Parts: sequence; structure tokens; C-alpha cells
Amino acid sequence: MRIGGLQKITLIDYPGKVACTVFLTGCNFRCPWCYNPELVLPEAIGKHPKISEKYFFNFLKKRKGLLEGVVICGGEPTIDKKLPDFIKKIKKLGYLVKLDTNGSNPKILKNLIDKKLIDYIAMDIKAPLKTKSSKLKTKSYDEATGVKTNPDKIKKSIKIIKNPGINYEFRTTLVPKLHQLKDIVEIAKQLKGAKIYFLQQFKPEKTIDSKYKKYKPLSPKQIAFLQKECQKYLPTELR
Repeated sequence: MRIGGLQKITLIDYPGKVACTVFLTGCNFRCPWCYNPELVLPEAIGKHPKISEKYFFNFLKKRKGLLEGVVICGGEPTIDKKLPDFIKKIKKLGYLVKLDTNGSNPKILKNLIDKKLIDYIAMDIKAPLKTKSSKLKTKSYDEATGVKTNPDKIKKSIKIIKNPGINYEFRTTLVPKLHQLKDIVEIAKQLKGAKIYFLQQFKPEKTIDSKYKKYKPLSPKQIAFLQKECQKYLPTELR
């Protein structure tokens, strides 16, 4: 596996668990506001220090009994065909596994769920999806991801994640200039019935598109308004 980073302990990335986070390199999206270009852009990945699988699994063996779970994120983990075998090795050591995904590979998600290889899924919803019932004029999912996306795959992943008896969350980063307030409320409508929806504040740090570094995050008042509106459709929390 192409490991680009390891956070040795986290109390927030896996809800209710003491975990570590492993960052895999490579992604099929190019979200302009993405904070991790070193995990996404090939030219940046090549310059970024790597962590060997041997080092990673030795670390997990030493932390048995101290850590409860492993968060796998990226980049986009599901683009690597070796992901199931990688997770099997983690599970054999007795760890719970949380997967962070953009939902572009529903077939792989279903396979991981059916084989009970993951215990928690977090899926990023980048923008509202076009629907026949929605009259909302919004920017396309493609603009949010920076590439041509297949909305049917995103919808299928949402359906797959909402159905199984595992823990999950949906989340959206509130990106200025990209999202209008009504866009986020529309996402909540489309996720109606889900267990939980997290709203994440945008941070103008290093981004794939440098102009996003200049954008001012939403105000606390705007975010509080969004939470109140989204809670009309599903449990919504701020992160």
C-alpha cells in the first residue's frame, strides 16, 4: 500500500474510540479546496515521504491494547485494489476499522461491508446531487470534485451505507464560493433518514487551488443557521 502519513493517536477521527489514522496516497478526485495535495497530486506524492507497510504494522503490534481502531483515509482509499487485503491484516490484529471515502466506488464499499471488513464508514458529500424533484440551481458535483463524476455511483454509495447494520456518518465541508447555504440544506434533504450528518468548517490553508486560501470561512451565525435548517431532515452536528 502507498502510505503517505500516520497520525499515531486521535481521539476525534473515530467517534468514541482511541485510534490512529493512516493516510493512503492517490485520489480520483481533484477537489479544489482539498487540504492534502501531497496525498492527491502525482507530482506532490512523488516528493512526499513514504511510510512502509512493515513500519505501519510493527507500530500496530506495539500499540495493541492501547489503541482500539484504525482510520483509513487519503486521498481516496478505495482506488487501491489492495485495500481489502490491507484491511484484513489490520483486522487480524484485533483493531476496528473506520474508512473515510468519497463514495465513488460503491462496488468496493459493498464488498467491504459484506465481508465485514469495516466497522464504521464516513462518506464526504461534496455538493447536492441533481434530482428530478429538486428545482435548486446549484453548481455541479463535477465543480466540487474537480473531475467528471458519476452521480449514480455517489447515490448508490449513499444507499449502500444507509442500509447496513454498521456505524456511519455523512459529512460536508462548508466551502465558501462553492456552496450556497441552500445547497447544504438540499444535501440534508437528500440524506433524509440517515443516522447523522456532520458540517465541517472550511480552513483556508494549503489547497489544491490556491485561490481557495483567500476565501473566508462561514461565520458562526451562518453555520448555526445551517445546523438548525438541516436538523429538520436528519440529526446534524458541527465538527
